[in-house]
Amino acid sequence: MSRYEEAYAAWRNDPEGWWLEAARGIDWACPPSRAFDPSLGLYGRWFPDGRLNTCHNALDRHVAAGRGAQAALIYDSPMTGRKERISYAALQGRVARLAGALAARGIGRGERVIIYMPMVPEAVIAMLACARLGAIHSVVFGGFAAAELAARIEDATPKAIISASCGLEPGRIVAYKPLLDAAIGMAAHKPDFCLILQREQARCEMIPGRDLDYAEVEAAGAPHPCVEVAATDPLYILYTSGTTGKPKGILRDNGGHAVALHRSMSMIYGMAAGEAFWAASDVGWVVGHSYIVYAPLLAGCTSILYEGKPVGTPDPGAFWRVCAEHGVKLLFTAPTAIRAIKKEDPEGRHLARHDLSKLEALYLAGERCDPPTAEWAAEKLGKPVVDHWWQTETGWPITAGFREFGLFPPRPGAGGKPTPGFEVRVLDAAGQELPRGREGALVVKLPLPPGCAPTLWNADARYREAYLSTFPGHYDTSDAGMIDEEGFVWVMGRTDDIINVAGHRLSTGAMEEVLASHRDVAECAVVGAADALKGQVPVGLVVLKAGVNREEAEVARELVALVRERIGPVAAFKDARVVPRLPKTRSGKILRATIRKIADGQAYSVPPTIDDPAILEEIAAVLGRAHA
Repeated sequence: MSRYEEAYAAWRNDPEGWWLEAARGIDWACPPSRAFDPSLGLYGRWFPDGRLNTCHNALDRHVAAGRGAQAALIYDSPMTGRKERISYAALQGRVARLAGALAARGIGRGERVIIYMPMVPEAVIAMLACARLGAIHSVVFGGFAAAELAARIEDATPKAIISASCGLEPGRIVAYKPLLDAAIGMAAHKPDFCLILQREQARCEMIPGRDLDYAEVEAAGAPHPCVEVAATDPLYILYTSGTTGKPKGILRDNGGHAVALHRSMSMIYGMAAGEAFWAASDVGWVVGHSYIVYAPLLAGCTSILYEGKPVGTPDPGAFWRVCAEHGVKLLFTAPTAIRAIKKEDPEGRHLARHDLSKLEALYLAGERCDPPTAEWAAEKLGKPVVDHWWQTETGWPITAGFREFGLFPPRPGAGGKPTPGFEVRVLDAAGQELPRGREGALVVKLPLPPGCAPTLWNADARYREAYLSTFPGHYDTSDAGMIDEEGFVWVMGRTDDIINVAGHRLSTGAMEEVLASHRDVAECAVVGAADALKGQVPVGLVVLKAGVNREEAEVARELVALVRERIGPVAAFKDARVVPRLPKTRSGKILRATIRKIADGQAYSVPPTIDDPAILEEIAAVLGRAHA
């Protein structure tokens, strides 16, 4: 039996004991007497009688242990040319002062704070300051448009919003403040105050009585101690795309989250205190929450905070420069980033210029990595390349390779084996378990382990409907795939309308709502088409209203601009085409799965329920011109 098999069997045989042992890795104000209570919540709650503070575990305990001088964060911004090492002691001090300033303005346990920030240290400080107070933070990615931010303000009803004057992209400055002002104007709920970080690249005007200067407020704050909270109290809300147009607020608790993420750093990534870890993502996404901010700091590591791109800031050697310069032991990024680097530097010449002797492995997640990309990275780096699978809802990996137990032999295209805590199954549409090698719906047997979302913000019924109702007794991942004979899990695609664009989960339903709002559009469909760089890109098909007599290209340009305005550039929506009609079933359901196969150039069969088979040839002709 392998070390992995021993560890997985140990969890299966005694999950309560396994997780109580893992819980000893963090500090508790009141240690839990039991790991799990199945009578609480939708499927049970973890460490129900435990009490702790997440910020204490991320900062204060490391300072108390004598490692205050160690770097907690290394901020590296090729956008500004600025680099900064922030020690655990310095970070603790800044977080405590901001927490004091927030508390003085009425922010306490259970209050919500929205954080709309670029990749700067102040974003991390704001998150940790909320955690220190027992407040609930909700980080909104800076690339989202005002309407998306407004929807999140409306749902979370924050007492405060922390933002910045601008974000930086290669070749352009993104003004955040006008977007923030517009969002607050749209939302019925208004925050009591806003803290605005003024960046020298583009300062903004402040609204008297509402807006305060972030730097001044932090500097004047009186240090605040950590507030003890229940393990089951919320730590944060992270919104993800919903199929109804209303965003889903994924809720994360304090206790299970801290235990799972702390355990994952050694078990999955092989990291120890004092070592440098880099998750090349954004704090606005779940990877940023879990593996830029919380997990590395819980484990006492040094986390890299990078404000830049894999290419263009300034060249495709940017990632390798950061790894070499800061002694990164493990790099975690999305396959899209590696594909972009490969496209610009196929021979790996930029990579060869950097000393990567300290880098031990590359981990990929956010979407399935195509085997050629994984093989290219493994060849050029001469290091293990590990694809692993998880979701915003789970907060940490469902499947992986495990450096603590010895990595599995390379298997490009597979997502690894189930992490202890996750019992993965493959079911058919009737809920029957399928044999090894057969593709079906990937599900996780309940209960979900610590660290996973126990529910949605103020929406238990929606959580139950979205994740627990399709296959009773199981969490429905909405991913399709199979488990092979050796136990490796292969994730093959989505089973719902969420597409994966460069590791960002986006709702085609939300994009369809935007397209349908155009005055000339009668009906529409958006599907995710395979893309060599981004994994998937959205393609919109629209049927124009009768009597519309305009150039199709002009309508298409307006539709692309509309999606960019209402959802944001992150949607990567650049392809709208006019079609005479959409393929539908006799009951009126649009055949999106068939459209997707046509867009990808895959073989497709004519569904027996289609109302008019001839339309498929028309769709193929339209898409063929774009995806030849």
